[in-house]
Amino acid sequence: MENYPTQELLALRFLQYEVDGRLAYITLNRPAKRNALSADVVTELKQAFETAEADDDVKVIILRASGEVFCAGSDIKYLQELQANTYQENLADSTHLMQLFHQIYTLKKVVIGQVQGHALAGGCGLAALCDFTFAVPEAKFGFTEVKIGFLPAIVSVFLVRRLGETRTKQLLLSGDVFTAQQALDYGLITFLVEQDELADAVREYALRLVRENSGNSMEMTKELLAHLPALSLEEGLRYAAERNADARAADDYRRGIAAFLNKEKIDW
Repeated sequence: MENYPTQELLALRFLQYEVDGRLAYITLNRPAKRNALSADVVTELKQAFETAEADDDVKVIILRASGEVFCAGSDIKYLQELQANTYQENLADSTHLMQLFHQIYTLKKVVIGQVQGHALAGGCGLAALCDFTFAVPEAKFGFTEVKIGFLPAIVSVFLVRRLGETRTKQLLLSGDVFTAQQALDYGLITFLVEQDELADAVREYALRLVRENSGNSMEMTKELLAHLPALSLEEGLRYAAERNADARAADDYRRGIAAFLNKEKIDW
């Protein structure tokens, strides 16, 4: 993975990045463009996530957005410009987005999505990739790429894992926009929260993970879940047993068991 020095984040144009109370906030900040994605936005997101992952003071990452829309997908002007690209240039651009999605999905730290408005196309993909996603009831979701002759290729890899083939076909082939309640019912998001309670609910949940859970255990659990779908039953069980043994050798395991036996409150 590319290495982005922390000081580069001071020059962010399309995002805001801040750390507060062991929480890193990555904020899409193009409200006039409905926080649309472009190559530059993807680059900055990769920078921000890598910086948060490498920061020992950060335990949980919150992805949010400014304005009324969470993310409307790719910038249409940017998509028009891509029409002049060669196949290799388009492949490089697609790979750029693929790397971001893979980075979020496999990140060592927990990522919480805070969806305050509509999340469409690539924006819906961002919301779906978070480990937990909070959304307001008014938010609309949808993978609308087929409506403009495009396809949601990269996110499909993750959706099949998360939702199964039948639901993924329904959402991607129809291109329909659906409600936040439907997104919750489908398993695409995790919680519905009223708009005026959203920020506090996300922060409270994130801080509870910080206080109550071992960072090493959450990291190992994320790694386990990311690997299991590609393994056979026997391979998965063997891999799980190996990770179990690894966890027992970790310092967090010893601290956690000692605190439990001594009826002490542990400070993670």
